[in-house]
Amino acid sequence: MQEPATALVEQLKALPFASLRLALDTDERKKAFWINIYNAFFQLLRSEKKIPKPEIYRKKSIVIAGTAFSLDDIEHGILRRYRTKWALGYLPNLLASRTVKRLAVSRLDYRIHFALNCGARSCPPIAFYTADKIGQQLERAALSFLEAETSVNTERNEVHVSRLLQWYIGDFGGKSGIRRILYDKLHLDTKGLRIVFNEYDWTEQLDNFSVVSNS
Repeated sequence: MQEPATALVEQLKALPFASLRLALDTDERKKAFWINIYNAFFQLLRSEKKIPKPEIYRKKSIVIAGTAFSLDDIEHGILRRYRTKWALGYLPNLLASRTVKRLAVSRLDYRIHFALNCGARSCPPIAFYTADKIGQQLERAALSFLEAETSVNTERNEVHVSRLLQWYIGDFGGKSGIRRILYDKLHLDTKGLRIVFNEYDWTEQLDNFSVVSNS
């Protein structure tokens, strides 16, 4: 909406921690809230604060309910249920803070990867998520992203998918899980096809908002 966010940022800072936990009492509410926070604050930190990569992911620049979080805390701690960033989704983060563990979802939903935007051209577009419709909204985000990023090369017997699925392959259930997702979402039978992961385009593209309403 291109409007100043200062008042909202201050409101989030002043929110009592107990109220935050009380309001986010289901995974649906946690996913909607923290996806929106991640996407909004990446835009603010990059466009207004000019925090460079990769510092922008690690720096605890987001203050919610009197607690400082980093983008990594939100993505890998809360939304991915404190899994390590670099272990392809297979290992837990044994150093996750008590606060992150208290706020984390009870079950990881791989579809969050199709909703989080880190300002790169290959990222999913930004949409606004609501707790009461988060299931349908994430389904649409997953379908849209997979349709755009998946292709079949029949001559080489290959199916090409986003590199995102390789980075967090454990979240998707391994290669067999990826094949199952492609069948469930795109009705694409990948039996006999080799999975190839596309190169990720890191060219910066801020303000990449979804043109389709996610209501």
